Amino acid sequence: MATKNNENYTGSLRKTIRFFLIDCKTIPGKLIDISIILINILACFLFVIDTYPIPEFARKIIWITEIIIITFFIIEYIARLYGSRNRIKHIFNIFSLIDLAAILPIFFIFHMPDAALKIGFIKILRVFRVFRFLRFASDPFFFFGNISTRLLKVVRLALTILIIFFVSSGLFWLVENGTNRDVKNFGDAFYFTVVSLTTVGFGDITPVSAAGRWVTVLMILSGIILIPWQAGQIVKEWIGISLKKEVLCGHCGLKYHDKDASHCKACGHIIFQEFDGI
Repeated sequence: MATKNNENYTGSLRKTIRFFLIDCKTIPGKLIDISIILINILACFLFVIDTYPIPEFARKIIWITEIIIITFFIIEYIARLYGSRNRIKHIFNIFSLIDLAAILPIFFIFHMPDAALKIGFIKILRVFRVFRFLRFASDPFFFFGNISTRLLKVVRLALTILIIFFVSSGLFWLVENGTNRDVKNFGDAFYFTVVSLTTVGFGDITPVSAAGRWVTVLMILSGIILIPWQAGQIVKEWIGISLKKEVLCGHCGLKYHDKDASHCKACGHIIFQEFDGI
């Protein structure tokens, strides 16, 4: 097994990068994935902390950490681009566009180091970094080992809910902070998001700006469209599997078949299955 794995990634630098960073199914590849996830979590955490009243020296630390994180994102972006099989296709891949948006702030930081983190456009890009987590939820080898399609869809649903809450809260804070006296930090915006998307609507925090109202509308629309759609996909698959029987096709490996099937619907191979006809 070790020899086979070595054959997979030994060779050119490009193949090695692609194996560990793009097609990674090994322990080192997973450790790289986890490191990237932790750095993304740190980036989101810094955004949240920056919305609270903190000492000036702490903001300087956040600014320096931002530069380090974005520099890491640039290295990761270049490595993925260099190691990709089709670089043109990779550039226009949705995840690559998200990665590109995550590294754009560094150009503003170097040109306007004192004001960069106070520019609304830069802060919006910082909010959208959370979308980078979707890259890992699209891989059936998420973290360690291969997971089932059903479990992967559950992970996507949970991640979608978290992203909607985080992005909506971040955007609402950006447009309402300084205008709405009830929205002083990310926590206030997150509270408003939860109350709005769960249709509780206490009314103690309401948008006062036109931008805040638009963010609220988009927040609610994304919640009522994306969450039920993904939940419906999960329920549909679970119901479909419950109506089938687990019989592994020895020819193509299809795991579930109709209860009265005598042949595999994927390859037509005969499957041995007992069915009483009732």
